Amino acid sequence: MPPNDRDPTSPHEWVRRARSNLARARAGRNVPDVLYEDLCFDAQQAAEKAIKALLVHRQVRFPKTHDLLDLLTLLNQEGFAIPAEIREADALTHYAVETRYPGLAEEVTADEHTRAVELAERVLRWVVAQLPPAVPEKNSA
Repeated sequence: MPPNDRDPTSPHEWVRRARSNLARARAGRNVPDVLYEDLCFDAQQAAEKAIKALLVHRQVRFPKTHDLLDLLTLLNQEGFAIPAEIREADALTHYAVETRYPGLAEEVTADEHTRAVELAERVLRWVVAQLPPAVPEKNSA
């Protein structure tokens, strides 16, 4: 494993984790017995980790929160203009807690899942465009 893997100070590691969550949010739709609620949680996590990647890149401390609007506000305070279509991702915050437990929210629909994945994809694309490219690992051979 390269030395930078799992480094919480690397924005690219946060992006790698965001991509993993997004892949699960997309693929899980075809897995029997998987609930849309859980897939939407993965979509929320993808957006959250992507936003945190930018905060890490800017060396901004952030609280342990799933609230995407709070995280976007921190970015805005650091000088990032947050496009309206990225602010829409705040709708994903609902999937971080309420939908993960029985009885706290209505059942999530296929359409809501599709929208959640679209929002997470949008956030991840935007974040990656804001970051410098990852530096490839040098071979130690």
